[in-house]
Amino acid sequence: MRLGEGLGIRAVRTWLPETVETARNAVELGRITEEDLANTQVFEVPVSHDVPAPDMAVRAAERALAAAGWEGARLGFTAHAWIHHQGHDFWSPAHYVAHRVGATTGVPLGVQVMCNGAGTALEAASARLLADSSVVAALVTTADRFADEGFDRWAGDYGVFYGDGATALLLHRRDDAVDELTLLGLSSAAVSAAEGLHRGRDEFTPASRWLGERVDVKRTKKAYITDVGLDGFFQGTHTALRQIVTDSLAEAGIAREDRRLRLLTLPRVGVKVQRDTYHAAVDGLTKAEIVQLGGRTGHLGAGDLAANLASIMEGDLLNPGEMALAIGAGGGFGFTCAVVARPGP
Repeated sequence: MRLGEGLGIRAVRTWLPETVETARNAVELGRITEEDLANTQVFEVPVSHDVPAPDMAVRAAERALAAAGWEGARLGFTAHAWIHHQGHDFWSPAHYVAHRVGATTGVPLGVQVMCNGAGTALEAASARLLADSSVVAALVTTADRFADEGFDRWAGDYGVFYGDGATALLLHRRDDAVDELTLLGLSSAAVSAAEGLHRGRDEFTPASRWLGERVDVKRTKKAYITDVGLDGFFQGTHTALRQIVTDSLAEAGIAREDRRLRLLTLPRVGVKVQRDTYHAAVDGLTKAEIVQLGGRTGHLGAGDLAANLASIMEGDLLNPGEMALAIGAGGGFGFTCAVVARPGP
């Protein structure tokens, strides 16, 4: 996506529950093994016992709007992304978030593309800002809560521990005087032939959790790997990952060898999954250092890309003028790479 001189990220924030569960405790309870912990290297995850996912999104949005000094009523577009149950079966959480933050005249969009929700929603918000001059700001939120009743956050997937939390990002036309980050490039790619990794051999069902009390990602992945194998999956995903990195930089007019490229962030999955799926594709592709930011949160559903941008700001990981690449990914499969810079000389 060509962004011209770029768009401004006025503020990006997370909202995470204060309560956590530790991986060590999960080992002691027999929910995971020592090998699982070694392959993941996520040591704790935030857990919401009473705040539903859409309300977490509202809290993250309130933080972002307050940091930006922006009123919800001035939002012309909102997008909310998620991967897991949002609290009602037949309902729009995107409209709920817009309602609760006061975006009563803006257009809400719900984004359900698995774990690349933040990247896809960011693209939608960017496109709306570029195409419609009447929209002066757009809000992107994500939120997921993996309650034990429907999802085993520790053992429900291979190499991924799932944390509860929400993110919010306020996007507008660039203003380096007030923006926390500048969005310079944005590129996405899909490997739709790999959608079966999350479908496996399962039949189509008339309602959610028809085949079991909990979502079982391992069942579908095991069936897919047995039937299809992973060689084609890795070939397709590695090609897509290299494409989004090179395309986003090219569209921003930035050379891959540019030493201002300081960091590259990956989805907050386990280190073995990162090594096999991501490092194999992007190691050495740029001068950016690959950093791991999810050791204390685990995978935040649709929110990893935005959460990584928030962590860059919270940790003061970029000097003025330096840039980062943030990669998002989700089942289906879809991938997005955002090129951001910290305003400055």
